[in-house]
Amino acid sequence: MFIALELCLAAICIPLALMLPHVGEAHLSLIERKFSAFSQRKHLVVVCIGLLALALRLALLPMLPIPQPKVSDEFSYLLQADTFAHGRLANPSSPMWVHFETFQENWIPKYGSMYYPGYGAFLALGQVATGHPFWGVWLSSGLMCAAICWALQGWLPAGWALLGGLLAVVRLGSFSYWTNSYWGGTVTAIGGALVIGALPRIRREMRVRDSLLLAAGMATLAYTRPYEGLFFCVPVLIALIWWAEETSIPVTKFLSRIALPVGLVMLIALSALAFFFYSLTGSPFTTPYQINMHTYGLMYFPWEPIRSVTFRHPEMQEFYRGGSVVGWYHEAREHPLRLQLLKAFVVWMFYFGPMLTLAILAWLFTRPRHEFWGSFSPDLRFLLILCATTWLSCMLTIYIGQPHYVAALTTAFYAIILLTLREMYDSGNPSLKFLARAIPAICFVLLVVRIAAPFVGFEPKPSWIRTWCSQDEQNLERARVLSELEHAPGKHLVIVHYKPNHDFILDEWVYNHADINQSKVIWARDMGVQNAELLRYFPDRHAWLAEPDYSPARVSPYEH
Repeated sequence: MFIALELCLAAICIPLALMLPHVGEAHLSLIERKFSAFSQRKHLVVVCIGLLALALRLALLPMLPIPQPKVSDEFSYLLQADTFAHGRLANPSSPMWVHFETFQENWIPKYGSMYYPGYGAFLALGQVATGHPFWGVWLSSGLMCAAICWALQGWLPAGWALLGGLLAVVRLGSFSYWTNSYWGGTVTAIGGALVIGALPRIRREMRVRDSLLLAAGMATLAYTRPYEGLFFCVPVLIALIWWAEETSIPVTKFLSRIALPVGLVMLIALSALAFFFYSLTGSPFTTPYQINMHTYGLMYFPWEPIRSVTFRHPEMQEFYRGGSVVGWYHEAREHPLRLQLLKAFVVWMFYFGPMLTLAILAWLFTRPRHEFWGSFSPDLRFLLILCATTWLSCMLTIYIGQPHYVAALTTAFYAIILLTLREMYDSGNPSLKFLARAIPAICFVLLVVRIAAPFVGFEPKPSWIRTWCSQDEQNLERARVLSELEHAPGKHLVIVHYKPNHDFILDEWVYNHADINQSKVIWARDMGVQNAELLRYFPDRHAWLAEPDYSPARVSPYEH
């Protein structure tokens, strides 16, 4: 419904821009002057943007309470956060681990998440500081919006950077799944913002602190999404070297103010990351992700062969050899163009949607025919090249791609939008100036409409086509059962039994905390007669049989 509304408003803007381009000119100019005056206090603006994002999400808590995880990736990140919160990098493997085996987690040689530690560290911070990992998501969202605003100040006048920060609050820091789940792109976006924001500052002033911020951003990408981060950072480093050669920067100055600080920070960061790998896999050069791929025959690229793997549970076989992996593998090999279009659609809908797409289209249609590429500013050209090289990393993989896969590009996307809006505003064409004003204004109006929607009896349904205001599904039934057992006396062992047609890919229940033996509630798979060894191992626990396929889910004493 909201996409349809946004599309209609975008379409209405066009005739209004042609027929009434001067409407509200005096009032809008006054607002813009005040807006511009405030934006000159750059440090204050960055802080205010971050605080605004935090305050907005707090205000939305009655409407959007703390989310319950559903996707396997979320549970894996939560396991990592719980591990860090216990003061460990990895957990010892349980003798009964085969009963607890589940998606996106490793058991041999250590028990832990398959993912890199950056996002889990924020979740752990929230868990340690407040008792719940959601507040790590909340904090990362505020820092992300502040970082985007700071980065944009390096590429655009202060007023436009402030506008970009406000757009980030509206479209990323309010209703998006990044701030309402446990597998978003906030931390990766922070890393990308630090890299993008440091680049123009280094070119202008060559300060060591900007080089350190560049390295901090690169390290953040290495700790969250190193594969896409590599494709993102290479053009930035090439641009720095090219600039140094073009401007004849002395080699000693380049080394002391840029190369040495960046190299030192990255050496420390990568050494720590290697130690993290060693703690989980036994080798500083083997990642937990590689362990998971080897254990379950996970494919990442279409040229990889499908390996034969013996699975201990039908659920694991269906996940790693079903549609979620092999289905996309065959799609990538047999229909690569269709898959690439689908990937682009998913990412475009989240970051741009109809309204911001209008800005791109309006700008493109006003380019001179004979000097199309020449009408692109050098900054815009670089940002487009950066987006293209980073997007290549997604094109090579077999998966449809989630928006957070390219979260490093978040600031680049917003910079491109703002550069086009700025050119439209300064073009001298009243219709283009109207659009440059109307597009961000309607984004703010849409936020108000989305906030008001539940009060008029409309609540958008969760959707896997993610937009700025779509919600992820939540596993509320599992959360309900878990809450009931956590408030019941004693400790509990829940054996989960699915019907043959159960969609466990989107409704999996077997996930556990880092310290399984000390957990109030333990979840295990139904393994028939083999359940007896699990019951003997936990003789002091109340045993339950959970059957998620009923509505509501059934939980009854386990008969043995």
